[in-house]
Amino acid sequence: MIACLGRIVQDTDADSIPDDDVSTLSESLDLQGTIESGGITDVAGKDFGGLYSVKPLALIKPSGTEDIARVVNAASRTSHLTVAARGNGHSINGQAMADGGFVIDMRSTEENHFKPLTIDGSHYIDVSGGALWEDVLKRCVSMFRLAPRSWTDYLSLTVGGTLSNAGVSGQAFRFGPQTSNVTELEVVTGKGEITVCSETQNSELFFGALGGLGQLGIITRARVKLQPAPDMVRWIRVVYTEFEEFTRDAEFLVTQEEGESFDYVEGFVFSNSDDPINGWPSVPLDPDHEFNPAYIPQTAGSVLYCLEVALHYRNSDRPSTVDTAVSRLLERLGFIQRLKFELNVSYVEFLLRVKQVEEHAKANGNWDRPHPWLNIFISKSSIVDFDRTVFRKMLKDGVGGPMLIYPLLRSKWDSRTSVVLPEGEIFYIVALLRFVPKGPTVEKLVAQNHEIIKWCNKEGLDFKLYLPHYQSKEDWKRHFGNQWTRFVERKTSFDPMAILAPGQNFFKRTHIIKP
Repeated sequence: MIACLGRIVQDTDADSIPDDDVSTLSESLDLQGTIESGGITDVAGKDFGGLYSVKPLALIKPSGTEDIARVVNAASRTSHLTVAARGNGHSINGQAMADGGFVIDMRSTEENHFKPLTIDGSHYIDVSGGALWEDVLKRCVSMFRLAPRSWTDYLSLTVGGTLSNAGVSGQAFRFGPQTSNVTELEVVTGKGEITVCSETQNSELFFGALGGLGQLGIITRARVKLQPAPDMVRWIRVVYTEFEEFTRDAEFLVTQEEGESFDYVEGFVFSNSDDPINGWPSVPLDPDHEFNPAYIPQTAGSVLYCLEVALHYRNSDRPSTVDTAVSRLLERLGFIQRLKFELNVSYVEFLLRVKQVEEHAKANGNWDRPHPWLNIFISKSSIVDFDRTVFRKMLKDGVGGPMLIYPLLRSKWDSRTSVVLPEGEIFYIVALLRFVPKGPTVEKLVAQNHEIIKWCNKEGLDFKLYLPHYQSKEDWKRHFGNQWTRFVERKTSFDPMAILAPGQNFFKRTHIIKP
Protein backbone atom coordinates (compact mmCIF):
# COMPACT_ATOMS: atom_id res chain seq x y z
CA MET A 1 0.00 0.00 0.00
CA ILE A 2 2.82 2.44 0.85
CA ALA A 3 4.52 1.83 -2.48
CA CYS A 4 1.25 2.46 -4.30
CA LEU A 5 0.58 5.69 -2.38
CA GLY A 6 4.10 6.92 -2.96
CA ARG A 7 3.86 6.29 -6.70
CA ILE A 8 0.60 8.20 -6.98
CA VAL A 9 1.73 11.28 -5.09
CA GLN A 10 5.06 11.39 -6.92
CA ASP A 11 3.86 10.74 -10.45
CA THR A 12 0.74 12.89 -10.47
CA ASP A 13 -0.31 16.31 -9.23
CA ALA A 14 -3.45 17.48 -7.46
CA ASP A 15 -5.13 18.56 -10.68
CA SER A 16 -5.63 15.08 -12.06
CA ILE A 17 -5.23 11.53 -10.82
CA PRO A 18 -5.88 8.82 -13.41
CA ASP A 19 -8.91 6.68 -12.73
CA ASP A 20 -6.81 3.54 -12.49
CA ASP A 21 -4.60 5.17 -9.82
CA VAL A 22 -7.64 6.24 -7.82
CA SER A 23 -9.00 2.70 -8.02
CA THR A 24 -5.65 1.27 -6.95
CA LEU A 25 -5.36 3.74 -4.10
CA SER A 26 -8.85 2.89 -2.90
CA GLU A 27 -8.04 -0.80 -2.92
CA SER A 28 -4.71 -0.23 -1.18
CA LEU A 29 -6.34 1.78 1.59
CA ASP A 30 -9.03 -0.88 1.88
CA LEU A 31 -11.73 1.76 2.21
CA GLN A 32 -15.40 0.92 2.47
CA GLY A 33 -16.15 4.40 1.17
CA THR A 34 -15.02 6.06 -2.05
CA ILE A 35 -12.21 8.25 -3.38
CA GLU A 36 -12.81 10.95 -5.96
CA SER A 37 -10.33 13.03 -7.92
CA GLY A 38 -10.09 15.40 -10.88
CA GLY A 39 -12.83 17.98 -11.35
CA ILE A 40 -15.03 16.34 -8.73
CA THR A 41 -12.62 17.55 -6.05
CA ASP A 42 -13.21 21.21 -6.97
CA VAL A 43 -15.86 21.50 -4.27
CA ALA A 44 -13.26 20.49 -1.67
CA GLY A 45 -10.89 23.19 -2.89
CA LYS A 46 -13.12 26.08 -1.88
CA ASP A 47 -15.45 27.06 0.94
CA PHE A 48 -18.24 29.44 1.93
CA GLY A 49 -15.80 32.30 2.44
CA GLY A 50 -14.81 32.18 -1.22
CA LEU A 51 -11.46 33.83 -0.45
CA TYR A 52 -9.15 30.86 -1.00
CA SER A 53 -8.88 28.06 -3.52
CA VAL A 54 -6.53 25.07 -3.53
CA LYS A 55 -6.30 21.68 -5.24
CA PRO A 56 -6.54 18.62 -2.99
CA LEU A 57 -5.03 15.34 -4.12
CA ALA A 58 -8.30 13.52 -3.55
CA LEU A 59 -11.70 13.82 -1.88
CA ILE A 60 -12.42 10.91 0.46
CA LYS A 61 -16.00 9.92 1.21
CA PRO A 62 -15.58 7.55 4.15
CA SER A 63 -18.20 5.06 5.21
CA GLY A 64 -17.20 5.40 8.84
CA THR A 65 -14.56 6.08 11.44
CA GLU A 66 -12.33 3.19 10.37
CA ASP A 67 -12.02 4.66 6.86
CA ILE A 68 -10.95 8.01 8.32
CA ALA A 69 -8.31 6.31 10.48
CA ARG A 70 -6.95 4.43 7.44
CA VAL A 71 -6.58 7.67 5.49
CA VAL A 72 -4.74 9.40 8.34
CA ASN A 73 -2.48 6.38 8.79
CA ALA A 74 -1.71 6.33 5.08
CA ALA A 75 -0.79 10.04 5.14
CA SER A 76 1.48 9.44 8.13
CA ARG A 77 3.52 7.00 6.07
CA THR A 78 4.47 9.72 3.61
CA SER A 79 6.73 12.70 4.15
CA HIS A 80 4.27 15.43 3.21
CA LEU A 81 0.61 14.37 2.78
CA THR A 82 -1.93 16.16 4.97
CA VAL A 83 -5.58 15.51 5.85
CA ALA A 84 -8.43 17.98 6.35
CA ALA A 85 -11.94 17.17 7.55
CA ARG A 86 -14.64 19.03 5.63
CA GLY A 87 -18.11 19.37 7.12
CA ASN A 88 -20.65 21.33 5.09
CA GLY A 89 -18.04 23.66 3.60
CA HIS A 90 -18.86 26.72 5.73
CA SER A 91 -15.37 27.70 6.83
CA ILE A 92 -14.40 31.22 5.79
CA ASN A 93 -10.64 31.24 5.32
CA GLY A 94 -9.75 27.84 3.88
CA GLN A 95 -9.54 26.12 7.26
CA ALA A 96 -10.98 22.85 5.89
CA MET A 97 -8.71 22.65 2.84
CA ALA A 98 -5.65 20.49 2.16
CA ASP A 99 -3.51 21.70 -0.73
CA GLY A 100 -2.24 18.57 -2.43
CA GLY A 101 -3.58 16.42 0.40
CA PHE A 102 -6.65 14.43 1.33
CA VAL A 103 -9.95 16.13 2.13
CA ILE A 104 -12.42 13.96 4.05
CA ASP A 105 -16.09 14.61 3.34
CA MET A 106 -17.61 14.14 6.79
CA ARG A 107 -21.14 14.44 5.45
CA SER A 108 -20.87 10.90 4.12
CA THR A 109 -20.87 9.66 7.73
CA GLU A 110 -23.92 11.60 8.90
CA GLU A 111 -26.14 8.54 9.42
CA ASN A 112 -23.58 6.48 11.31
CA HIS A 113 -24.70 7.52 14.79
CA PHE A 114 -28.09 8.52 16.15
CA LYS A 115 -28.75 6.94 19.50
CA PRO A 116 -30.66 8.44 22.46
CA LEU A 117 -29.42 7.66 25.96
CA THR A 118 -30.58 8.32 29.49
CA ILE A 119 -27.81 8.41 32.08
CA ASP A 120 -28.62 9.12 35.73
CA GLY A 121 -31.94 10.63 34.67
CA SER A 122 -30.40 13.02 32.10
CA HIS A 123 -31.00 12.78 28.36
CA TYR A 124 -28.32 12.63 25.67
CA ILE A 125 -28.02 11.84 21.99
CA ASP A 126 -25.04 10.22 20.29
CA VAL A 127 -24.67 11.75 16.81
CA SER A 128 -22.16 11.57 14.00
CA GLY A 129 -19.57 14.30 13.64
CA GLY A 130 -20.77 14.64 10.05
CA ALA A 131 -24.45 15.17 10.96
CA LEU A 132 -26.01 18.58 10.41
CA TRP A 133 -27.37 20.32 13.53
CA GLU A 134 -30.49 21.05 11.51
CA ASP A 135 -31.18 17.33 11.15
CA VAL A 136 -30.33 16.63 14.79
CA LEU A 137 -32.91 19.25 15.80
CA LYS A 138 -35.69 17.92 13.60
CA ARG A 139 -35.16 14.28 14.55
CA CYS A 140 -34.81 14.89 18.29
CA VAL A 141 -37.92 17.09 18.47
CA SER A 142 -40.11 14.88 16.27
CA MET A 143 -39.03 11.57 17.80
CA PHE A 144 -38.40 12.40 21.47
CA ARG A 145 -39.73 15.93 22.07
CA LEU A 146 -36.19 16.73 23.22
CA ALA A 147 -33.54 19.07 21.81
CA PRO A 148 -29.92 20.10 22.40
CA ARG A 149 -29.56 23.06 24.77
CA SER A 150 -27.06 25.22 22.88
CA TRP A 151 -27.09 26.14 19.19
CA THR A 152 -25.53 28.19 16.45
CA ASP A 153 -27.62 30.72 14.52
CA TYR A 154 -27.24 28.78 11.27
CA LEU A 155 -27.88 25.05 11.63
CA SER A 156 -26.67 23.63 8.30
CA LEU A 157 -23.32 23.08 9.99
CA THR A 158 -21.88 19.75 11.08
CA VAL A 159 -21.63 18.67 14.68
CA GLY A 160 -17.89 18.06 14.44
CA GLY A 161 -17.34 21.38 12.69
CA THR A 162 -18.92 23.59 15.35
CA LEU A 163 -17.45 21.59 18.24
CA SER A 164 -14.01 22.14 16.73
CA ASN A 165 -14.60 25.89 17.14
CA ALA A 166 -17.10 26.56 19.95
CA GLY A 167 -20.67 26.87 18.65
CA VAL A 168 -22.33 30.09 19.83
CA SER A 169 -25.84 31.53 19.69
CA GLY A 170 -28.34 33.31 21.90
CA GLN A 171 -28.63 30.40 24.36
CA ALA A 172 -24.90 30.42 25.22
CA PHE A 173 -25.33 32.93 28.08
CA ARG A 174 -27.28 30.27 29.95
CA PHE A 175 -25.87 26.93 28.84
CA GLY A 176 -22.50 27.92 27.45
CA PRO A 177 -21.35 27.21 23.90
CA GLN A 178 -21.90 23.86 22.25
CA THR A 179 -18.48 22.77 23.49
CA SER A 180 -19.87 22.98 27.04
CA ASN A 181 -22.78 20.71 26.15
CA VAL A 182 -21.11 17.47 25.13
CA THR A 183 -19.92 14.77 27.51
CA GLU A 184 -18.13 12.32 25.22
CA LEU A 185 -16.36 12.30 21.86
CA GLU A 186 -14.99 9.73 19.47
CA VAL A 187 -11.93 11.18 17.75
CA VAL A 188 -9.48 10.05 15.08
CA THR A 189 -6.17 11.57 16.10
CA GLY A 190 -3.32 12.65 13.85
CA LYS A 191 -1.70 9.31 14.72
CA GLY A 192 -4.60 7.53 13.05
CA GLU A 193 -5.88 6.21 16.37
CA ILE A 194 -9.60 5.93 17.12
CA THR A 195 -10.08 7.19 20.68
CA VAL A 196 -13.16 7.62 22.85
CA CYS A 197 -12.66 10.50 25.27
CA SER A 198 -14.53 12.42 27.96
CA GLU A 199 -13.86 14.50 31.06
CA THR A 200 -12.70 11.37 32.89
CA GLN A 201 -11.32 9.27 30.01
CA ASN A 202 -8.50 10.57 27.77
CA SER A 203 -9.41 14.01 29.06
CA GLU A 204 -6.52 15.88 27.38
CA LEU A 205 -7.81 14.82 23.96
CA PHE A 206 -11.42 15.55 24.93
CA PHE A 207 -10.79 19.11 26.03
CA GLY A 208 -8.14 19.69 23.39
CA ALA A 209 -10.38 18.64 20.51
CA LEU A 210 -13.20 20.90 21.75
CA GLY A 211 -12.40 24.24 20.17
CA GLY A 212 -9.18 22.73 18.82
CA LEU A 213 -9.77 23.88 15.23
CA GLY A 214 -9.28 20.34 13.96
CA GLN A 215 -5.61 20.37 14.98
CA LEU A 216 -5.70 17.45 17.39
CA GLY A 217 -8.23 15.11 15.84
CA ILE A 218 -11.29 14.60 13.67
CA ILE A 219 -14.50 14.37 15.70
CA THR A 220 -16.49 11.39 14.42
CA ARG A 221 -19.09 11.09 17.20
CA ALA A 222 -20.37 13.35 19.96
CA ARG A 223 -22.63 12.77 22.97
CA VAL A 224 -24.81 15.88 23.24
CA LYS A 225 -26.88 16.98 26.22
CA LEU A 226 -30.65 17.24 25.62
CA GLN A 227 -33.52 19.01 27.34
CA PRO A 228 -37.32 19.02 26.85
CA ALA A 229 -38.16 20.97 23.69
CA PRO A 230 -40.72 23.79 24.00
CA ASP A 231 -43.54 24.04 21.47
CA MET A 232 -43.48 27.75 20.73
CA VAL A 233 -41.33 30.87 20.96
CA ARG A 234 -42.29 34.51 21.50
CA TRP A 235 -39.70 36.27 19.31
CA ILE A 236 -39.11 39.96 20.06
CA ARG A 237 -36.93 42.79 18.76
CA VAL A 238 -36.61 46.18 20.43
CA VAL A 239 -34.59 49.23 19.35
CA TYR A 240 -32.13 51.51 21.16
CA THR A 241 -30.38 54.72 20.18
CA GLU A 242 -27.69 54.62 22.88
CA PHE A 243 -25.08 51.88 23.04
CA GLU A 244 -24.68 52.16 26.80
CA GLU A 245 -28.41 51.51 27.34
CA PHE A 246 -28.38 48.61 24.89
CA THR A 247 -25.42 46.92 26.60
CA ARG A 248 -26.79 47.63 30.08
CA ASP A 249 -30.04 45.84 29.30
CA ALA A 250 -28.36 42.98 27.43
CA GLU A 251 -25.97 42.40 30.32
CA PHE A 252 -28.83 42.56 32.80
CA LEU A 253 -30.73 39.85 30.92
CA VAL A 254 -27.80 37.44 30.56
CA THR A 255 -26.90 37.67 34.25
CA GLN A 256 -30.36 36.76 35.60
CA GLU A 257 -31.23 33.31 36.91
CA GLU A 258 -33.15 30.88 34.72
CA GLY A 259 -36.83 31.77 34.90
CA GLU A 260 -36.01 35.42 35.52
CA SER A 261 -34.95 36.24 31.97
CA PHE A 262 -35.56 35.33 28.35
CA ASP A 263 -34.38 32.00 26.94
CA TYR A 264 -32.44 33.60 24.11
CA VAL A 265 -30.58 36.94 24.02
CA GLU A 266 -28.78 38.38 21.00
CA GLY A 267 -28.46 41.79 19.38
CA PHE A 268 -27.25 43.60 16.30
CA VAL A 269 -26.22 47.02 15.03
CA PHE A 270 -27.91 48.61 12.03
CA SER A 271 -27.55 51.79 10.05
CA ASN A 272 -29.80 54.71 10.93
CA SER A 273 -31.08 54.87 7.36
CA ASP A 274 -33.67 53.43 5.01
CA ASP A 275 -31.14 51.09 3.37
CA PRO A 276 -33.11 47.84 2.80
CA ILE A 277 -30.20 45.59 3.82
CA ASN A 278 -28.32 47.58 6.43
CA GLY A 279 -30.94 49.98 7.80
CA TRP A 280 -34.40 50.20 9.35
CA PRO A 281 -36.06 47.57 7.10
CA SER A 282 -33.74 44.88 8.52
CA VAL A 283 -35.41 45.04 11.94
CA PRO A 284 -39.11 43.99 11.60
CA LEU A 285 -39.81 40.27 12.03
CA ASP A 286 -42.73 40.09 9.64
CA PRO A 287 -43.48 41.75 6.28
CA ASP A 288 -46.62 43.21 7.85
CA HIS A 289 -44.55 44.99 10.52
CA GLU A 290 -43.52 48.55 9.75
CA PHE A 291 -40.48 50.35 11.12
CA ASN A 292 -41.55 53.95 11.60
CA PRO A 293 -38.43 56.19 11.76
CA ALA A 294 -40.54 59.01 13.18
CA TYR A 295 -40.13 57.33 16.58
CA ILE A 296 -36.33 57.68 16.46
CA PRO A 297 -35.17 60.61 18.62
CA GLN A 298 -33.53 63.46 16.76
CA THR A 299 -30.44 62.96 18.90
CA ALA A 300 -29.79 59.49 17.45
CA GLY A 301 -26.43 58.87 15.82
CA SER A 302 -25.28 57.12 12.66
CA VAL A 303 -26.21 53.64 13.92
CA LEU A 304 -28.92 52.12 16.09
CA TYR A 305 -29.01 48.95 18.17
CA CYS A 306 -31.51 46.10 18.25
CA LEU A 307 -31.89 43.74 21.20
CA GLU A 308 -33.33 40.40 20.05
CA VAL A 309 -34.85 38.09 22.67
CA ALA A 310 -37.09 35.06 22.80
CA LEU A 311 -39.22 33.29 25.41
CA HIS A 312 -40.08 29.59 25.17
CA TYR A 313 -43.56 28.31 25.99
CA ARG A 314 -45.87 25.35 25.50
CA ASN A 315 -49.08 25.06 23.52
CA SER A 316 -50.87 24.46 26.80
CA ASP A 317 -49.81 27.85 28.19
CA ARG A 318 -52.50 30.51 28.09
CA PRO A 319 -51.71 33.51 25.86
CA SER A 320 -52.29 35.83 28.82
CA THR A 321 -49.67 33.93 30.82
CA VAL A 322 -47.11 34.37 28.06
CA ASP A 323 -48.04 38.05 27.64
CA THR A 324 -47.59 38.65 31.36
CA ALA A 325 -44.19 36.95 31.44
CA VAL A 326 -42.97 38.96 28.44
CA SER A 327 -44.31 42.25 29.80
CA ARG A 328 -42.68 41.64 33.18
CA LEU A 329 -39.28 41.24 31.50
CA LEU A 330 -39.64 44.06 28.99
CA GLU A 331 -40.81 46.65 31.51
CA ARG A 332 -37.35 46.63 33.06
CA LEU A 333 -35.67 47.59 29.76
CA GLY A 334 -35.00 51.05 28.34
CA PHE A 335 -35.75 50.62 24.62
CA ILE A 336 -37.81 52.96 22.39
CA GLN A 337 -41.31 51.84 23.35
CA ARG A 338 -42.88 52.40 19.92
CA LEU A 339 -40.18 50.36 18.18
CA LYS A 340 -41.01 46.88 19.41
CA PHE A 341 -41.69 43.91 17.12
CA GLU A 342 -43.13 40.56 18.23
CA LEU A 343 -43.92 37.28 16.53
CA ASN A 344 -45.06 33.85 17.74
CA VAL A 345 -43.38 30.97 15.91
CA SER A 346 -42.79 27.29 16.56
CA TYR A 347 -39.58 26.33 18.34
CA VAL A 348 -38.20 24.53 15.28
CA GLU A 349 -39.14 27.43 13.00
CA PHE A 350 -37.33 29.84 15.30
CA LEU A 351 -34.14 27.79 15.37
CA LEU A 352 -34.27 27.46 11.57
CA ARG A 353 -34.85 31.19 11.08
CA VAL A 354 -31.61 31.66 9.13
CA LYS A 355 -32.73 29.01 6.63
CA GLN A 356 -35.01 31.62 5.05
CA VAL A 357 -32.05 33.96 4.70
CA GLU A 358 -30.12 31.19 2.98
CA GLU A 359 -32.96 30.48 0.55
CA HIS A 360 -33.33 34.17 -0.29
CA ALA A 361 -29.57 34.58 -0.76
CA LYS A 362 -29.43 31.56 -3.04
CA ALA A 363 -32.33 32.90 -5.07
CA ASN A 364 -30.62 36.26 -5.70
CA GLY A 365 -27.15 34.78 -6.19
CA ASN A 366 -25.57 36.18 -3.02
CA TRP A 367 -25.04 32.81 -1.32
CA ASP A 368 -22.31 31.74 -3.73
CA ARG A 369 -20.45 35.05 -3.65
CA PRO A 370 -17.48 35.59 -1.31
CA HIS A 371 -18.15 36.13 2.38
CA PRO A 372 -15.28 37.99 4.06
CA TRP A 373 -16.74 37.56 7.54
CA LEU A 374 -15.07 38.69 10.73
CA ASN A 375 -15.88 37.24 14.16
CA ILE A 376 -14.37 38.64 17.34
CA PHE A 377 -14.69 38.11 21.08
CA ILE A 378 -14.25 41.48 22.85
CA SER A 379 -14.09 42.07 26.59
CA LYS A 380 -16.66 44.27 28.30
CA SER A 381 -13.86 46.69 29.16
CA SER A 382 -13.16 47.32 25.45
CA ILE A 383 -16.61 47.15 23.87
CA VAL A 384 -17.54 50.85 24.27
CA ASP A 385 -14.36 51.93 22.48
CA PHE A 386 -15.04 49.39 19.75
CA ASP A 387 -18.54 50.76 19.23
CA ARG A 388 -17.37 54.36 19.17
CA THR A 389 -14.82 53.81 16.40
CA VAL A 390 -15.80 50.66 14.49
CA PHE A 391 -19.60 50.67 14.49
CA ARG A 392 -20.23 54.41 14.53
CA LYS A 393 -17.47 55.41 12.10
CA MET A 394 -15.89 52.58 10.09
CA LEU A 395 -19.10 50.60 9.61
CA LYS A 396 -21.78 53.26 9.95
CA ASP A 397 -23.22 52.36 6.51
CA GLY A 398 -23.36 48.63 7.30
CA VAL A 399 -21.57 45.59 5.88
CA GLY A 400 -24.22 44.20 3.51
CA GLY A 401 -25.37 41.73 6.16
CA PRO A 402 -25.93 41.40 9.92
CA MET A 403 -23.58 43.05 12.42
CA LEU A 404 -24.24 40.90 15.47
CA ILE A 405 -23.25 41.89 18.99
CA TYR A 406 -24.33 40.34 22.29
CA PRO A 407 -22.82 39.47 25.68
CA LEU A 408 -21.60 36.07 26.87
CA LEU A 409 -20.49 34.82 30.28
CA ARG A 410 -17.01 33.40 30.71
CA SER A 411 -18.15 31.20 33.62
CA LYS A 412 -20.28 29.17 31.17
CA TRP A 413 -17.16 28.19 29.20
CA ASP A 414 -14.77 25.44 30.26
CA SER A 415 -11.21 26.80 30.43
CA ARG A 416 -9.84 23.30 29.82
CA THR A 417 -10.94 23.40 26.15
CA SER A 418 -8.80 24.91 23.40
CA VAL A 419 -11.05 27.95 22.95
CA VAL A 420 -9.31 31.25 23.73
CA LEU A 421 -11.30 34.10 25.33
CA PRO A 422 -10.65 37.70 26.42
CA GLU A 423 -10.45 38.53 30.13
CA GLY A 424 -13.42 39.24 32.40
CA GLU A 425 -16.69 37.51 33.21
CA ILE A 426 -18.68 39.39 30.57
CA PHE A 427 -17.42 39.58 27.01
CA TYR A 428 -19.12 40.20 23.67
CA ILE A 429 -19.22 38.38 20.40
CA VAL A 430 -19.13 40.67 17.37
CA ALA A 431 -19.87 39.06 14.02
CA LEU A 432 -19.65 41.05 10.78
CA LEU A 433 -21.53 38.77 8.38
CA ARG A 434 -20.84 40.37 5.03
CA PHE A 435 -22.69 39.35 1.88
CA VAL A 436 -20.67 40.89 -0.92
CA PRO A 437 -22.92 42.76 -3.38
CA LYS A 438 -22.02 43.75 -6.88
CA GLY A 439 -19.75 46.74 -6.49
CA PRO A 440 -17.20 46.83 -3.67
CA THR A 441 -14.37 44.43 -4.28
CA VAL A 442 -13.71 41.54 -1.94
CA GLU A 443 -10.17 42.81 -1.49
CA LYS A 444 -11.49 46.12 -0.16
CA LEU A 445 -13.67 44.40 2.43
CA VAL A 446 -10.91 42.03 3.49
CA ALA A 447 -8.67 45.09 3.87
CA GLN A 448 -11.33 46.69 6.08
CA ASN A 449 -11.33 43.58 8.29
CA HIS A 450 -7.55 43.89 8.61
CA GLU A 451 -7.95 47.58 9.40
CA ILE A 452 -10.37 46.77 12.23
CA ILE A 453 -7.99 44.18 13.72
CA LYS A 454 -5.05 46.54 13.33
CA TRP A 455 -6.97 49.28 15.13
CA CYS A 456 -7.94 46.90 17.95
CA ASN A 457 -4.29 45.98 18.43
CA LYS A 458 -3.10 49.57 18.24
CA GLU A 459 -5.60 50.74 20.86
CA GLY A 460 -4.83 47.84 23.16
CA LEU A 461 -8.34 46.35 23.14
CA ASP A 462 -8.79 43.04 24.91
CA PHE A 463 -10.04 40.75 22.15
CA LYS A 464 -9.63 37.35 20.50
CA LEU A 465 -10.65 36.26 17.04
CA TYR A 466 -13.43 33.66 16.89
CA LEU A 467 -13.09 31.22 13.98
CA PRO A 468 -9.50 32.50 13.86
CA HIS A 469 -7.19 32.38 10.88
CA TYR A 470 -3.60 33.56 10.89
CA GLN A 471 -0.74 33.31 8.42
CA SER A 472 2.12 32.55 10.80
CA LYS A 473 2.98 30.64 13.94
CA GLU A 474 3.91 33.91 15.64
CA ASP A 475 0.37 35.21 15.13
CA TRP A 476 -1.01 31.98 16.55
CA LYS A 477 1.27 32.31 19.59
CA ARG A 478 -0.12 35.78 20.26
CA HIS A 479 -3.66 34.47 19.82
CA PHE A 480 -3.24 31.68 22.36
CA GLY A 481 -1.13 33.72 24.77
CA ASN A 482 -0.37 31.75 27.93
CA GLN A 483 -2.35 28.78 26.55
CA TRP A 484 0.09 28.27 23.67
CA THR A 485 2.37 25.88 25.56
CA ARG A 486 -0.55 23.65 26.52
CA PHE A 487 -1.83 23.64 22.94
CA VAL A 488 1.59 22.69 21.53
CA GLU A 489 1.92 19.89 24.06
CA ARG A 490 -1.45 18.53 23.00
CA LYS A 491 -0.50 18.84 19.34
CA THR A 492 2.71 16.93 20.00
CA SER A 493 0.76 14.19 21.77
CA PHE A 494 -2.04 13.70 19.27
CA ASP A 495 -0.74 14.92 15.89
CA PRO A 496 3.07 14.95 16.15
CA MET A 497 3.62 15.07 12.37
CA ALA A 498 1.14 17.94 11.85
CA ILE A 499 -0.97 15.95 9.41
CA LEU A 500 -4.35 17.42 10.34
CA ALA A 501 -6.04 20.68 9.32
CA PRO A 502 -3.20 22.25 7.30
CA GLY A 503 -5.46 25.10 6.15
CA GLN A 504 -5.14 26.71 9.58
CA ASN A 505 -1.44 27.50 8.96
CA PHE A 506 -0.47 26.38 12.45
CA PHE A 507 2.35 23.92 12.05
CA LYS A 508 4.53 22.74 9.17
CA ARG A 509 4.14 19.11 8.19
CA THR A 510 7.15 17.19 9.55
CA HIS A 511 9.16 14.83 7.41
CA ILE A 512 9.32 12.03 9.91
CA ILE A 513 7.90 8.89 8.35
CA LYS A 514 5.76 6.74 10.61
CA PRO A 515 7.27 3.26 10.78
